[in-house]
Amino acid sequence: MSRQRMTISGALQQLDKHDQPFLELFSHGSLVVEMYQPDGIDHQQPHSRDELYVVAQGTGWFINGVDRQPVEPGEVLFVPAGVKHRFEDFSDDFATWVMFYGPEGGEEP
Repeated sequence: MSRQRMTISGALQQLDKHDQPFLELFSHGSLVVEMYQPDGIDHQQPHSRDELYVVAQGTGWFINGVDRQPVEPGEVLFVPAGVKHRFEDFSDDFATWVMFYGPEGGEEP
């Protein structure tokens, strides 16, 4: 996949060849772009940097701190560094772009 163009299908094809539910596809400065496709259960732990999700396909629910909300393709979700979060009750085809950015500990509000 080229650095200038990342597609859902291309990212998922690369992820299928990988033994983890996530795969780093691009980085530049503090930005890291991954594709994430949990299998049955989302085992994420809080991250040390701010992150942004863009749901690529599928549906489910997202826990972000104390909030729980449904998610659908195209939805953008922000998680501050250090906050507990995970996807639940997601469809078998669920996949999301993940973007980590900024300094360790997150940016100032």
